[in-house]
Amino acid sequence: MLLTGLAILTIKYLGDARPPADANQNPKGRMMTRVSSIAVNLMVMVLLVACATTGPGGEKSVILLSEEQEKSIGRQVAQEVESQENILQDSLWQSYLTEVGEKIVAVCDRPDLGYRFRVIASDQVNAFAAPGGFIYFYTGILDMMDTEAELAAVMAHEISHVVARHSVKTLQAAYGGIILINLALGKESQELAGQVAGTVLNLALTGYGRSNELQADEYGVHYMVKAGYNPNATVDMFTKLAEASGDQGDRGFFENLTASHPETQERIRKIEAQIAAMDENVQNLPIYPDRYRAMKRRLE
Repeated sequence: MLLTGLAILTIKYLGDARPPADANQNPKGRMMTRVSSIAVNLMVMVLLVACATTGPGGEKSVILLSEEQEKSIGRQVAQEVESQENILQDSLWQSYLTEVGEKIVAVCDRPDLGYRFRVIASDQVNAFAAPGGFIYFYTGILDMMDTEAELAAVMAHEISHVVARHSVKTLQAAYGGIILINLALGKESQELAGQVAGTVLNLALTGYGRSNELQADEYGVHYMVKAGYNPNATVDMFTKLAEASGDQGDRGFFENLTASHPETQERIRKIEAQIAAMDENVQNLPIYPDRYRAMKRRLE
């Protein structure tokens, strides 16, 4: 509906902005020609980039940023993060994180972004995803895990934010008009990326809101099962996060990061219901504790 409305409005605008026959002979005519050209570019851009994959089963949403612009914003965020944070100087850990990440990427609905995975040396218990597939894990959260499946659970959650384009949706809700005008005028996407990188980083660190976090939970369980991991590791991980917050009741660790996160116990109940609806054989999928514990000792 939004896509159709945008196209109709643009066509109407084109009719209203039709230049006079002597358009090239006077300044006003040249201006009208320029306006018409912008309107044409706007309509074409909307038609080309608006319908994009945002989830399993061919789910699509209206997205006003192209994939290359999304990546450009992500590169800006990654540059800022890596200039401020201490990237773990352990090639084995970086390779291991990438290996697990690529297993999830291979079964997700946006596998061709060229994802990049990095470990940050910090006691902070967190992980986040920037637009375009830049994924970061803090050693604080890695130290809480006991199995590769738990790592895969958090990884699948973060990749799900990228698949669903949660940061992009939030940006276009706030800056949609500016984005459209800049694109129609042919301004560089790098300039746009610089304007919004700070907003995106804040979103990535503090969460994307209740409904988006629940959606990432759902997609994450779906992807980790497709990748061959036991989904019960997601419940295990959320339980640990709740305990880490010092509150095993209705509020958990993620809610302490931002009040908009759904309560941990609600998320656990929804995940358990999702797993219960799956084939019972998923209960027998592996969790890979031995390899993870060997890697975890490298963090000591």
